[in-house]
Amino acid sequence: MSFKDYFSRQSADYARFRPRYPVELIQYLSELVEEKKAAWDCATGNGQVATVLARYFERVYATDGSQAQIDNAEPNEKVEYFVSVAESTPLSPDSIDLITVAQAFHWFDADRFFREAKRVLKPDGIIALWTYAFFHLPDADERLKATLQTFYDTIDPFWPPERHIVMEGYRSIPFPFPEIEIPPFAMSIEWTAEQVIGYLCTWSGFQRYLDRHGEAEIGKVLERLEEDWGDRQRVYWPLHLRVGRYSGAAE
Repeated sequence: MSFKDYFSRQSADYARFRPRYPVELIQYLSELVEEKKAAWDCATGNGQVATVLARYFERVYATDGSQAQIDNAEPNEKVEYFVSVAESTPLSPDSIDLITVAQAFHWFDADRFFREAKRVLKPDGIIALWTYAFFHLPDADERLKATLQTFYDTIDPFWPPERHIVMEGYRSIPFPFPEIEIPPFAMSIEWTAEQVIGYLCTWSGFQRYLDRHGEAEIGKVLERLEEDWGDRQRVYWPLHLRVGRYSGAAE
């Protein structure tokens, strides 16, 4: 199974600069399942979801196709990390109460992943996928917003094609589970210029831009962004979720 690896090179920065998902979301999802024996955080990245799941589940399996991501993941005695693609894992059949996939489903072979999810989920188990696109700056002035838009426009041609699924908020994907309506969730944080630039540099589109054009021109845009940012800015991302319950019915 091929693995689209856009993040191993910047895995240490990924662990350092990616925003944290709200604990309230993980708690809400955990309350949708009756048993809390085992959760699977698929494409775990730096393990930020897995370590929160460990508060609610007896055991958490956290997989990623990138050894570098696993090497930079947060250790936790209840989390078992291992390298595995999403579409084929060594997890036992009918063993998982909750599957989470945060900001990663768009890289998967959807049909194969959903078959694997159904194989490992217990009847009445829950699967939750979520994504987020560009952030908002509610308190920014027009100069800062314009500089940030310049960065977006520069990077835009270099996104992998799967990015369009993110921009659609995962609404266009065929989701083969009875869907559950859930309340809205979002990420919000105050960031310095160093933090937001570190985050932007983890983007797959940014890395592809660097491969083609180097740092010179985009570096000038980031310098302007640093100048315009000021001390701190409030950064806000709405989360887009697809959550379903597995009936356990044979197909």
